[in-house]
Amino acid sequence: MNSSMESVYTTQADTALLLNNGRHVLPSYQAHGQARRRHTPPMSSQPMHIQAVRCIQEDQHLRPASLPAIPNPFPELCSPASSPGLSPIQMPDNLIVKVWSEDGAGKVVEIPADMTARDVCQLLVYKSHCVDDNAWTLVEHHPILGLERCLEDHELVVHVQSSMSGDSKFLFRKNYAKYEFFRNPLNFFPEQMVAWCQESDGSIPQSQLLQNFLNSSSCPEIQGYLYVKEPGRKSWKKLYMFLRRSGLYYSTKGTSKEPRHLQLLSDLDESNIFTTITGRKAHNGPTDYQFCIKPSKVRSDCKELKMLCAEDEQSRTCWMTAFRLLKYGIVLYQNYSLPQQRKPASSHFSAPVRSVSENSLVAMDFSGRTGRVIENPVEAQSAALEEGQTWRKRGQRMNVLGSSSPLHPSSLSTVIHRTQVWFHGRIMREDAHKMIMQQGQVDGLFLLRDSQSNPKAFVLTLCHHQKIKHFQILPVSHI
Repeated sequence: MNSSMESVYTTQADTALLLNNGRHVLPSYQAHGQARRRHTPPMSSQPMHIQAVRCIQEDQHLRPASLPAIPNPFPELCSPASSPGLSPIQMPDNLIVKVWSEDGAGKVVEIPADMTARDVCQLLVYKSHCVDDNAWTLVEHHPILGLERCLEDHELVVHVQSSMSGDSKFLFRKNYAKYEFFRNPLNFFPEQMVAWCQESDGSIPQSQLLQNFLNSSSCPEIQGYLYVKEPGRKSWKKLYMFLRRSGLYYSTKGTSKEPRHLQLLSDLDESNIFTTITGRKAHNGPTDYQFCIKPSKVRSDCKELKMLCAEDEQSRTCWMTAFRLLKYGIVLYQNYSLPQQRKPASSHFSAPVRSVSENSLVAMDFSGRTGRVIENPVEAQSAALEEGQTWRKRGQRMNVLGSSSPLHPSSLSTVIHRTQVWFHGRIMREDAHKMIMQQGQVDGLFLLRDSQSNPKAFVLTLCHHQKIKHFQILPVSHI
């Protein structure tokens, strides 16, 4: 106890030393300590003046310059910027993303964390030397769940990738129907499914139809029957549904839309809408027009999926398009109009009109002993025309002699179609149907393939009024 009391008085003496107006007063610790020990009764303690110590901590900036400052023996521990061990953790600036094309080839690209789906598509167009017709898109593909969807142009690819499972992947392909509803909205929204069209007897103009979806102050509503798969069961139940900005609801009493009869099936903010790619038999669906609402945080849990089924393709397209419009609103229109207004310097890069190999070609003149580069564009054009006429005369002369020429019209007619991008050779009818579905059911979308029943015929597969049709083409012999 005596030693502890001595330490207490020593602390008080040090405090008095610092509080004595900054003057050096040498305390006699031993004398005062011995005197206090003689007059202090045993087994008693004195309180410490904590208030004085707190005053020192608060008034350290008023300490006179006569007192020397104690140097910090470990300065690296107090400076996180100079210490690599204490520096804050930073996310990498660039991330690796692998994208698969339609032919099954994968391409690895390094992108920044703030890169959108549109920027990634432009990067892939540039690297693959494709024609940038604003129809390319990134597809979020889930093979185990049998679902896929096209990413919106403004979505961050890194954010979408963080919510994908290990078996999921990105696909790079075209989708011509991505913004087709802005061009022909009446084909996407039947009057019987739009609430305000029924109230106004279908007199809503085409411009006002989309304006109600894009305007956040309006309250558009899509209504109609949908088949809903019951959780944990293979059976489906037909319910009357209402799609609003607040979510997708179903009525517990017929077609009533009273609040007490409406139950929330799914919200829009934390969910995305997908199309099914596994077919009707995988989920025992009542029709072929299935789609799904998947929460963003769900990776591979099938129990959290909301499986839906429509009566026909037009109603399914209406539900899925309205879901996108009500979720993103005016942002979708900005994505649609941005390619028409953007400048080459506004994006991370600009895709060239010609490929790299074409840009490296120059006009040459080999008429003399040595070749020369033709710098005059008028002279280069005339040289190209002259060379083309020379090849044409050479082909006619070979035909007169009886030898076959690759420039002969009869030989070209048998092979020229195989070099076109719309010709797909010997593919199945189901594969052609699937390709049209994947690239969007837009009127006029077509492909040509070899006929399976007649080896000398072809089949034209096209889309008309959101229906895919197949027509056989028979060759006509030249007279």
